[in-house]
Order: sequence, then structure tokens, then C-alpha cells
Amino acid sequence: MTQPLRVATWNINSLRLRQGLLGQVVEKLKPDVICLQETKVPDELFPHEIAGNIGYPHVAYRGMKSYNGVAIFSKLPLTVLDGPDWCAKGDCRHLAVRLAHPGGAVTLHDFYVPAGGDVPDRDANPKFGHKLDFVAEARAHFAKLKMQRTILVGDLNIAPLEHDVWSHKQLLDVVSHTPVETQALLAWQTQGFVDALRHFVPEDEKLYTWWSYRNRDWRASNRGRRLDHVWVSKDLAGALVSFQVLDEARDWVQTSDHAPVLVELSL
Repeated sequence: MTQPLRVATWNINSLRLRQGLLGQVVEKLKPDVICLQETKVPDELFPHEIAGNIGYPHVAYRGMKSYNGVAIFSKLPLTVLDGPDWCAKGDCRHLAVRLAHPGGAVTLHDFYVPAGGDVPDRDANPKFGHKLDFVAEARAHFAKLKMQRTILVGDLNIAPLEHDVWSHKQLLDVVSHTPVETQALLAWQTQGFVDALRHFVPEDEKLYTWWSYRNRDWRASNRGRRLDHVWVSKDLAGALVSFQVLDEARDWVQTSDHAPVLVELSL
């Protein structure tokens, strides 16, 4: 008999600042696992009580002061797995765990890919070069793995498809949608993964998860991008049940500019 697995991902943009919103995410999405990015808290100061207060007894995290950081809150027991030090920077952008699901163990990756700065030029902008190198390393790493019962989520900071942005033509030279980035991300994805959100939403339909703080009325302008992703290994594609982008969270007080995303599987 199959059992559900509901996995949420959210770039929370500071765990301590927005911890009060996690309860609303749980109420709306009822996830079994919550993957967070940009927690911005060093490990020695990680607020363990937050997960317990909202009913998630199993926690893994990797963080640093002021920047980056990833965390996983789970109702299922988990084991932290070793992973690469991407680009040899030790900047806390990836966390991998094995979930003890009743239907069989599942490997879960939580990623925060570098944003890449504002100038899409490796020579003029080292941050953009770091982003490209990070994605290239990830592609090469996953190409060596046997991809089974694996889920990858996170803020990948790239909107790869034409309708993952509000204007394909206007954003072709904007970091997050330049051809060199989109091609690199799709090359990583083809190392054994299926795009879970596009499993439900055809590629010719608009789909966003992020709206800039600069848009005062973000819903009216709707100039969004799909920067947050859920991928599943090909053997899990048939287990996909549903998805949700909780765009109402973009209206919450002092919220993140990213919306939480949920995917449900039956395993």
C-alpha cells in the first residue's frame, strides 16, 4: 500500500526573521518535510525550538552567519549524507538527507544555488562565474550517481524555460534567464531528473515562484520568475500526485519574495 510524501521548499530569506510564518506554511500545505534556503544562521545559533514548535522533530541544517544556509525540518526520521564542498567555498548551499519513508527510503537534496550578481559576464562579475561553476560541478556530480528514489528541491536561482519568466525576450540578458544559465541548469536536470512542476503545468503556460520586492503591487504586475524547483528521479515520475505554489504567502507581512512550493508523491 502506498503512502503519501509531501515535500515543501521555501527560500525563507532569514529563518529567525520569518520563523513566525512557518506555522502558516504548515497550516496551508501540511508538508511532511520542509526544505528551507537562505536561513542565514550559523550552526551554533540554530534555533532548534522552531521545528519542534510546529511539529517537526527531525532537523538537519548547514548554515553560516548572515548569508546562505539550508535546513530541513521533517516528520520522518532522517540521516544526513555527505556531499561535496561545492567550488571549495564552504558556503552552506547544499544539504542531503535520507528519509525513512514507510514506502522505502528516499534521498532528498536541498540546494541554494548562487544568485550570480547583476552582470551576466564571468570576467566582469566573479559572482556570475561562481554560479556557472557551481551548476557545472553539480551536473558533473549527479552524472556519476545512480539516480533512484531521489528528490532535489530548492532555490536554483535560474528560470530555465521561456514561460518561467514574465518576458522571455526582455530577460534574455538578465541574470537568472540568460541562455548560458538556462542551458547549464537543463543539462544538470537531464542527469536523471524530471521537472516535477512542469509534470503538472505544460511548458507553454506561465509558472512563477518569485516576485521582486521592487514590484509594489506584485500581483497586478505579475512580473514573476520560476526560481524555485522540485525535481524527482525518473523512477518517481509516476508517483507524482499534485503540486502547489503558495502564492498567497507573497502577501504575508514581512514575507519572503519567494513563495513556498509543495509537491506530493505516493510512494
